[in-house]
Amino acid sequence: MALEYESVLCVKPDVNVYRIPPRSSNRGYRASDWKLDHPDWTGRLRVTSKGKTAYIKLEDKVSGELFAQAPIDQYPGIAVETVTDSSRYFVIRIQNGTGRSAFIGIGFVDRGDAFDFNVSLQDHFKWVKQETEISKESQEADTRPKLDLGFKEGQTIKLNIGNMATKKGGAAKPRAPGSGGLSLLPPPPGGKIAAPPVPSPSSSAAANHVTPAPAQNSSSSSRAATFSHLISFLW
Repeated sequence: MALEYESVLCVKPDVNVYRIPPRSSNRGYRASDWKLDHPDWTGRLRVTSKGKTAYIKLEDKVSGELFAQAPIDQYPGIAVETVTDSSRYFVIRIQNGTGRSAFIGIGFVDRGDAFDFNVSLQDHFKWVKQETEISKESQEADTRPKLDLGFKEGQTIKLNIGNMATKKGGAAKPRAPGSGGLSLLPPPPGGKIAAPPVPSPSSSAAANHVTPAPAQNSSSSSRAATFSHLISFLW
């Protein structure tokens, strides 16, 4: 078990302590029934916590000697009660080492001190509630059966990818024509591809006809012979 340390939640240097009359009815305590001008004891108040239990400690201002303390297991509760006619006064249940208890009244001169005292107890037991819920959820999680997401022996898994369904360990099915991607046009009726048209004889003759070179006239031939004769004479 982990060690529990005492934490200080609130310290107020001035607090008055009163002897209070027994509760006369279920309506609650009234500070106006006390002798507010004549407190029975004056000292210092400290609020501490150890684990889930809080403690209100009334101590001497100078020596720090403990006058009385009130252990608190829940708040609001019987260990600490507010009065019905003021926000500065409270009734607490003090206990001694033998387990004997008594109810006394405490009061703060400053209203802000009373507010801090009240908030310190509220915050502590809010934390206690959260810790209890977290512990409960953790215990419930440990007792629940754990979810097994592993494959059993021989178990398969089916995947659907687009329009193609595959099964682990099996072959993929061929894609149906027209389901996507590039496809060829169907052949013409009859299942044969038409041959290209054969050209007519007249077209072939016209295509193969070669136009003869034009005949040279006699004057051109004569000039060529004269030029050749001149060249041979010069050389």
